[in-house]
Amino acid sequence: MTENVDVQRLRQELSRRGRRLLRTGIPIVQCAVAAGLAWLLARHVVGHPQPFFAPIAGVIALGVSLGQRLRRAAELVVGVSVGVGVGDVLISVIGTGPWQIALVVALAMSTAVLLDAGGVIVMQAASSSVLVATLLPPATMGGLNRMVDAAIGGLVGLVVAALLPQNPLAVAHRHGRVVLGQLTDALRGISAAMASEDIEAASDVLAGARKSQRSVEELRSALTTGSEIARFAPIRWHRRADLERYQTASTPIDRALRNTRVLTRRALAALRDNEQVPRPLPGMLEELAGAVVLLRDELADGTDPVRTREAARAVARRTTVRLLSETDFSMQVVVLQTRSIAVDLLQATGLGRSEALAELPPLHPESDQR
Repeated sequence: MTENVDVQRLRQELSRRGRRLLRTGIPIVQCAVAAGLAWLLARHVVGHPQPFFAPIAGVIALGVSLGQRLRRAAELVVGVSVGVGVGDVLISVIGTGPWQIALVVALAMSTAVLLDAGGVIVMQAASSSVLVATLLPPATMGGLNRMVDAAIGGLVGLVVAALLPQNPLAVAHRHGRVVLGQLTDALRGISAAMASEDIEAASDVLAGARKSQRSVEELRSALTTGSEIARFAPIRWHRRADLERYQTASTPIDRALRNTRVLTRRALAALRDNEQVPRPLPGMLEELAGAVVLLRDELADGTDPVRTREAARAVARRTTVRLLSETDFSMQVVVLQTRSIAVDLLQATGLGRSEALAELPPLHPESDQR
């Protein structure tokens, strides 16, 4: 029995690592192609005998989001220039050794700082000066050649990123499923806890919901990177509309999660105070959870979230003043937060804030009629 469990765990671990390898397959291919192509161009086209910096620059240029790569390529050239210049001058005079290397690195970094350079340039100056002082002393290779190699590598990295880009939607889908799954779990969890008046279950839901913000930030980062890819990579231009739907939904989804945390906290307080739970409320929260599932599916399918809109609208229209009047303070907050979450989901489908608010029944119908 134990052996079967161990085999199953091994299979699950191998499967997890295999999926991780597949997710990182394109970046690996990008770096490999950029390194090989940069070396080929610098060695056989430009004619440099040891184009050490070309493949390194290509890989480093691919190590940041696409929209930053042009700036990174320029920083590489500047950093290499500073490091090579300081290293060539000093090593040719004082030779190589431990104190010489320490001095070269300190002076190269100090020079970059005095030039008011960014962190990338400072660190590149340091690493370039180390290479000059150890592996590539001045007699073997000109400093100008190193600068040209860095420029070649940086440009090759940009070209490879544009011609062999990642699928921006795949990353958006992966992070979107996580965030929307957390929102669904929170809404369903508190719905069940309120229906059964289970204080411990409500507390567990709140603890889980408080951990969701990191996933939201990861989704935002993924969407930023995906938008950059779709803007710069020609073969991904057709994905821009799908990514825009995710961009439209991301901020309202973040608000829905925050409002769900507030709702859960007040629901927990209401249960502890033995406040009566309005009979329709758990079902309405379950319906909102269903709307979130619809939103996940419609975003993944690349379709307008029409079904999500209808599901959220149906809940919004039932958050009436009568439902609010039947509750005590904490449960009133829960009802108000339910209204807010419905508005958030309506906005996630593409409605403007005023359009979404118009779907709510008024809380003061008598004054509205005057």
